[in-house]
Amino acid sequence: MMKTKNTICGMLMAILTVSCYAPERDCASFKTGTFEFETYLNGEVSQTTFTRNDTLEIDYYQGKADSSSIRWINDCEYIARKINPKNRSERQALHFKILTTSKDTYTFEYSIVGKVKKQRGTAKKVNDEKSL
Repeated sequence: MMKTKNTICGMLMAILTVSCYAPERDCASFKTGTFEFETYLNGEVSQTTFTRNDTLEIDYYQGKADSSSIRWINDCEYIARKINPKNRSERQALHFKILTTSKDTYTFEYSIVGKVKKQRGTAKKVNDEKSL
C-alpha cells in the first residue's frame, strides 16, 4: 500500500513539473534587426534575409527587395502587410507569432490573417540594426 502511494505521489510530482514548463520568450530582443530564414521551396533550400524595425520589414530574396508595413499587436505578435502588392494574393496580410526564443534565434508561426492553416519557421538574428 505504501509503495503504491509513493508511486502515485511521484507521478503527480512529475506531471506538475512538466506542466509548469514554459518556453523562453524574450520577444522584445527580436523586434528589430537583420535576420536569416531558410525554407524548402520546390525541393531546394531557399534563404531569405530580412531587416525589421518597429514599423517596416524589408525582405531580400533572390536579389529582389520587398517591403511590408509592420503593426505590432504585442511584444510577440505582429501583422505584416505588403506596401506595394503586385496581385490579390500579396494584398493579404500575414499574422506572425513568436513562439520561443533562444540566444540568437526564434521560432515562429505565421498564417494569412483570418485563416486557420499555420506554418512554422525559425529565424536567426545576424545583426542588431535598429534602423532601415
